[in-house]
Amino acid sequence: MTTDPMERIAAALERMAPAPLAAPDFDAGAGFVWHTAPDRLEPVAQVSRVDLGLLVGIDRARDTLLANTRAFAQGFAANNALLWGARGMGKSSVVKAVHAEVHAELPQLKIIELQREDLPSVGRLLNHLRGADARFILFCDDLSFGHDDAQYKSLKAVLDGGIEGRPENVVLYATSNRRHLMPRDMIENERGSGINPGEAVEEKVSLSDRFGLWLGFHACDQDQYLAMIRGYCDAHGVEISDDDLRAEAIEWQATRGSRSGRVAWQYFVDLAGRRGIALR
Repeated sequence: MTTDPMERIAAALERMAPAPLAAPDFDAGAGFVWHTAPDRLEPVAQVSRVDLGLLVGIDRARDTLLANTRAFAQGFAANNALLWGARGMGKSSVVKAVHAEVHAELPQLKIIELQREDLPSVGRLLNHLRGADARFILFCDDLSFGHDDAQYKSLKAVLDGGIEGRPENVVLYATSNRRHLMPRDMIENERGSGINPGEAVEEKVSLSDRFGLWLGFHACDQDQYLAMIRGYCDAHGVEISDDDLRAEAIEWQATRGSRSGRVAWQYFVDLAGRRGIALR
């Protein structure tokens, strides 16, 4: 038994340290969720998604992301992508739908969900992905940062990669309601109170500039809203006349005080339930 205090401390730290992550089995699924404490990649049996063809009113963003993703899966150059804009307009849905579309052609493409609070661990995650035969979309949903939030610095490990560089088999897709990933009033406050207003927020604002693709999602009009619902009805075999759909759907949006793809889906779920139809 050792009596050296330093050896005892070293032994105690070794016992406390988490076991290293076993080599992930990337054939276990098309999607994974990254967890920490301890570090692990949990396979997802079935990624929750909608068919790409059911995403209405976002054609340009959909086609741009699809082309970028297909190029990446084929081993060609591709950009990180920031999907920003109105709530409920399909930002996260299009990421998952595009992945499913390309994965069906190129099974080596995987998607890994990375929670915002786990960003500080992203360096460890990249070490497990670097050199793997598969290709990975890191997906960070609803990304934004507050005034005293330093987690955005961890994101640079994915976007810039430090001296090692970002692994060539990894690309980052993030969604946010904010174009610059931070509230506008915070930008103005920091510009107004900083010693050098131009530098006060440059580091945080420039983070969004590191995404090669900016894809904007804007509120839909009424025709697009109704077309979304009609698409869901046709895909799931729910029969309803155009007049009844229009009247009910407009009333539904009025009670919600908003009109978006999410509201369209919520109305459709209610309609399907009233018609005794299960959604799978």
